[in-house]
Amino acid sequence: MDKKIQTFIESQKNLTFCTAIDNVPYCANCFYALVNEDNILVFKSDSNSKHIINALQNEKIAGTILPDIYKTGTIKGIQFTGTFLNPKNEMLERSKTKYYKKYPFAKVVPGDFWAIELRAIKMTNNTLGFGKKLIWENPSPKAPNYI
Repeated sequence: MDKKIQTFIESQKNLTFCTAIDNVPYCANCFYALVNEDNILVFKSDSNSKHIINALQNEKIAGTILPDIYKTGTIKGIQFTGTFLNPKNEMLERSKTKYYKKYPFAKVVPGDFWAIELRAIKMTNNTLGFGKKLIWENPSPKAPNYI
């Protein structure tokens, strides 16, 4: 992954991801952490929430990561596609470590760990020139490819 993309993702805290069931879209916001070794965004959420129920039915995910910036020349943001995962074993342990390092207060918050395996990223980075795009595609995804 391009270092500029990785640095941006690691510097932010909130993602929005979207699911769709029977052509009905639904979006959710979650605090996340990047587990770079697995190319996943990990987050904690209740397994009975609508976005988790939807993602368990349809693993295809799309989302964004945006900072609160309104100056056109400094706009940066990520658009991504991915596959919803329920991390297990070593991936789960790496996920917990990264997430709790970024959000130590979350240890007392109930919820399960979930992940989005990143498939493709398009980063807009106007600090590199207006409309500059950085593209990344996962060279070795673990989940089945649907893109």
